[in-house]
Amino acid sequence: MDRESIQERFGIVGRSMALRNVIDRVRQVAGTDITVLIQGESGTGKELIAEAIHGLSARRHQSFTIVNCGAIPEGLIESELFGAEKGAYTGAVERRTGYFEQSDRGTIFLDEIGEMPPAAQIRLLRVLETGQFTRVGASQVRKVDVRIVAATNKDLAHEVRAGRFREDLYYRLSTVLVEIPPLRQRSEDILPLLKTFLHRFAQKYDSPVKHLSDDARELLLRYRWPGNVRELRNVAEQIEVLIRDKEVTARDIRPYLRGVRTEQDRSELLPVVRKTSEDSADARERELIYRALFELRSQVRRMWEEMKKRGPVPGDGPDEYPPLIEDVAYEIEGDEDIGLRSSENVGNGRQKVQEPEKAHDEPEEEVAEEKETFPTLEDAERELITRALKTFNGNRRQTARTLGISERTLYRKLKEFEEDL
Repeated sequence: MDRESIQERFGIVGRSMALRNVIDRVRQVAGTDITVLIQGESGTGKELIAEAIHGLSARRHQSFTIVNCGAIPEGLIESELFGAEKGAYTGAVERRTGYFEQSDRGTIFLDEIGEMPPAAQIRLLRVLETGQFTRVGASQVRKVDVRIVAATNKDLAHEVRAGRFREDLYYRLSTVLVEIPPLRQRSEDILPLLKTFLHRFAQKYDSPVKHLSDDARELLLRYRWPGNVRELRNVAEQIEVLIRDKEVTARDIRPYLRGVRTEQDRSELLPVVRKTSEDSADARERELIYRALFELRSQVRRMWEEMKKRGPVPGDGPDEYPPLIEDVAYEIEGDEDIGLRSSENVGNGRQKVQEPEKAHDEPEEEVAEEKETFPTLEDAERELITRALKTFNGNRRQTARTLGISERTLYRKLKEFEEDL
């Protein structure tokens, strides 16, 4: 089957050279039983590529089992994967068949394999090497014929060096490595993907297909898409549902793009925490702080709009937005006086808001210098998780997905918070 036919069959949209290379690699490995490791940022479409590998293989008429290793609690992952005998652990009231037995002669897709705990990694290595395993609480050895396709948004080579992932398992999983580049590295795919999503949602919601203006297309091409194809899909759905005009402009789209502020700052984007040699846990915590800061910036912008409704604001112009949040302190007292204090910013290109002049007969008061205080990393993380849980009425899965962390990481954080009380 040629590349175009594969893309049409599995709904893989794009024409970039990077995506073509991925499809070519899928064509090479699909007909074999070789183990494949798919790496790529969250939202790049790893599951879609895994489905294509299974759908083009000789196992395509058998089961394709998807297992999210990051969503299963550490104490249950072995019984979920390999099954358990009745009474093997508290709550095991009946014999349980694991995912590997259910996938016999088919394909099992282990998503977020980097979140798998060490004990389960050892047992998975044995299955890869011999095809054999035992249920939890049993002694009988069972054998299965399963093809394994794994995926991760982590750099597993770095995880191996950090001692968080077994080296021997990494080499067995990465017999063939398929790297899916982020959307910002294949900008040729952005507009075709958006067009596909717009048509899909127009049919779903029985609405006319929206068309993009030139400035809207330019904005979408300049945006970095930290959420990749998943974020693009969400933006397309919002465009179809929330925008009434048939032609969509950059002004219409801008509120749905994280971190984009004004027409003058069209290229300002949400910082993306990239996978580097730094500790992954630190990177995740830093991402939480970034999200909190940008949420705060959105609140400041809304305050600025409210201030403009009440009357002229110093330094106000027809298209001007407030300076960055670290430059200006907003003090709103009742519905009357609104004051702004601006710090000096020399040579950074930021607009300085002048203080209102004092009357000559008012005595000059000495104002004690106040030091800016910041919450600790732990407090900021706790506050962000608590607010997200309240927003989603305690739904931990939705909370974890919104914060960009696994459910297992969320459970661990909540347990740490309970221990601190």
